[in-house]
Amino acid sequence: MHKIKRKRIFKNIILDILIAIVVIACIFPFAWMVMTSLKTRVQTIDPSVWIFHPTLENYQSIFQKRNLFMYIKNSTIVVSLTTLISLILGTFAAYGLARFRFPRREDIAFWILSLRMLPPMAVVIPFFLLGRFIGLLDTHILLIIVYLSFNIPFTVWMMRGFIEEIPQEVEEAAWIDGCSRIQGLFRVVFPLILPGIAATAIFCVIQSWNEFALAFFLTSFNARTVPTTVTFFLSVLGVIWGEMAAVGVVATAPVLLFALLVQKYLVRGLTLGALKS
Repeated sequence: MHKIKRKRIFKNIILDILIAIVVIACIFPFAWMVMTSLKTRVQTIDPSVWIFHPTLENYQSIFQKRNLFMYIKNSTIVVSLTTLISLILGTFAAYGLARFRFPRREDIAFWILSLRMLPPMAVVIPFFLLGRFIGLLDTHILLIIVYLSFNIPFTVWMMRGFIEEIPQEVEEAAWIDGCSRIQGLFRVVFPLILPGIAATAIFCVIQSWNEFALAFFLTSFNARTVPTTVTFFLSVLGVIWGEMAAVGVVATAPVLLFALLVQKYLVRGLTLGALKS
C-alpha cells in the first residue's frame, strides 16, 4: 500500500515538474521582452546582462518620437468595429445554419469555413489592387473589410456550434408564450450563448489585433496598426531592440488585460455543451 502511495506521489512530482517546465518555456519569451524593454540601448546588445537598473527611456521614445498613440488608436478602431460587425453578422448567419433546413446547407457551411483557411499572403495582392482601384488604400475601412473576410467565417463556425447546443424546444416554448422568432432569439438564445459570444469575441480581438501581413501591405501611415510598427526599428545600422521590445509589451498588454477580464466567459464558452446530462 505504501509502495503504491509513494509511486503515486513520485508521478505527481514528475508531472508538476513537467508542467512547471512548460509554463516557464511559455512565459520566458514575454519576460525576456519586458526585461529588454527596460534596458538601455547599450545593455540590449549584451544578452548576458541580467542585473541592471531599469529605465523607461524606450517607452518614452516610442510614445514621444514614434507617436505610438496614433497606431494604438488605429488598432483600437479597426479591432473594435471588426469584432462588433463579425459578431452581429456571424451570429445571425450561424443561427440560420443551425436552425433552418435547406438544400446544400452543409456545403454552404463548409464553404464559409474554407474562407478562413486562406493564408493572408494569398489574398493580400488582390486586396491591394482592389483597395487602390476604389481609393481605400491606407484607410481603416479597407482593413475592416479585409479582417471581416477572415473573422466572419470564424465567428459563424464558432457560434453555430454554440447555438446547436441550445435545444430548439426552449425557443418553441418562447413562441408558445407569444414571442416571435426574433424576440425568442434576443430573449432566449442570445442570453444562453453569451459565454460563447464572449469566447468568440476574444479570439476575434486577438486575431485582428495581432495581424501583421495584411496591415503592413495595405497601409502606409494613416491606418497603420501597432504590430506593423516593429519595422520602424530595423535599419542598416542594426535593430533597436529596446524600443522594439517596448512596442511588443505595449501591443501585448491590451489583449492580455482583455483576456484576463473575460477569462471566466472564455472558459464557460469553450466548455459550453461539453457536459450533457
